[in-house]
Amino acid sequence: MSFRITRPLIYTLLTAQLTGCMVGPDYVRPEANVSAEFKEVKGWKQAQPRDSGLPGKWWEIFNDARLNQLEEQVAAANQSIIQAEAQYRQAQHLVQSAQSSLLPVATLTGTFNRFKAATGQSVAVAGVRNLFGQAVNVAWEPDLWGSVRRQVEANTDNAQASAATLHALVLSSQAALADNYFQLKVLDAQKALFDETVAAYDKTLEITKNRYNVGVVAKADVVQAETQLETVRAQAINLGVQRAKLEHAIAVLIGKTPAELSLAPTPLDVQAPGIPVSLPSELLERRPDIAAAERKIAAANAQIGVAKAAYYPTLNLAATNGFQSTTADTLFTMARRYWALGPAGLALTLFDGGAKNAQYKQNIDAYDASVAAYRQTVLTGFQEVEDNLAALRILEEEKQVQDKAVAAADQALALTNNQYRAGTVSYINVMTAQTAALSNRQTAVQLQGQQLSASVLLVKALGGGWNETLLPSEEQAGGERKWTDYLILPLVE
Repeated sequence: MSFRITRPLIYTLLTAQLTGCMVGPDYVRPEANVSAEFKEVKGWKQAQPRDSGLPGKWWEIFNDARLNQLEEQVAAANQSIIQAEAQYRQAQHLVQSAQSSLLPVATLTGTFNRFKAATGQSVAVAGVRNLFGQAVNVAWEPDLWGSVRRQVEANTDNAQASAATLHALVLSSQAALADNYFQLKVLDAQKALFDETVAAYDKTLEITKNRYNVGVVAKADVVQAETQLETVRAQAINLGVQRAKLEHAIAVLIGKTPAELSLAPTPLDVQAPGIPVSLPSELLERRPDIAAAERKIAAANAQIGVAKAAYYPTLNLAATNGFQSTTADTLFTMARRYWALGPAGLALTLFDGGAKNAQYKQNIDAYDASVAAYRQTVLTGFQEVEDNLAALRILEEEKQVQDKAVAAADQALALTNNQYRAGTVSYINVMTAQTAALSNRQTAVQLQGQQLSASVLLVKALGGGWNETLLPSEEQAGGERKWTDYLILPLVE
């Protein structure tokens, strides 16, 4: 009997494995509560045409060249993103690790024994003996119930979830950079406003001193004018702390140390753009965090199959082919060859104290938890879109009113200054008008910053131009494998 006659049997078992049953439920995407339309989109003017959608480089809708330059560096240099990319590759290799369990394991052994039989034993050759051996052992556990295939399925789903999480992190980092950048521009605009106000207050102080020198006003007016001037100067200086923190945060987001990045002050010449808003049902396909949560459900569903397969018997097959000789020079001759089929073992657990049953229920519970997490992620996504739609609509209304307040406060200040110079009102009236004018202009700048932040957050809530087609396929989630990957050698490029 030759070892070669076992090949048809192996081919039959491989075919049976590939076509064998897979226990456990097949995955069906759970339903989520989706409204027909966004409530807050009513009365909000969005970009036209709507079907243009958000571009992949969504930040370009703000038409800011320096922002574009900074955003291009996020995906390439941000260390958190680089970490997430490595974690995705790790998930791909977990798929490959699970796939390897579908194949047999072959081992090569070489042995040497030198021994002497005990006195009184009946042996063919007395005295000290040598025994040389070499064998190839093959062991295989056919995946009769789909346990390994379900594990491959689970790992593939987890790899896809990891890819979606990576996209979500990229979007989050890009949005954080844009928000920090616009807040930095807001601070620069506030600093310019304070500098302009300081210049105006300085002139008022000079006028007040001149009026005091000729005895028209009291010393208290001079002191009040100095107090007001220095207060605004202090506020202008204080903005430097917030600006430095924002600049440092931007540096870290693009993978640089704070010392490597300096952003010169620039005017706040950016307006909140119109943003195309998709239908609520399309949000499920455009947010990477929702896609990641959905893929985790699929992975949890596959793990139920893995746990269920543990109830069924396992089959282990083994074969050995080798040589054995008392001398090394005759080891690899046909006369010294031997082979063995087996041991072949069928094992079924009869009692385990309820361990398998508990594991099966744990996986069902994990599936239920992942479904709830997915539905919560969907609800949170809708909330974020609605929040920022409402913010943009309300802030636009507020800005229109605030612009009128700024114009009225500036006019009131000009009239009060004229009256003060004419001596018809006291300096208290001037201070009140100056404070009101400065406060209203500050509010206008802050409103513009809030509009820009809400625009960025709305883009993020809508998925930033991402969609499910960017998820890796099952083949891509398994990663690329070269023939060298099957070698038992630590070959790393």
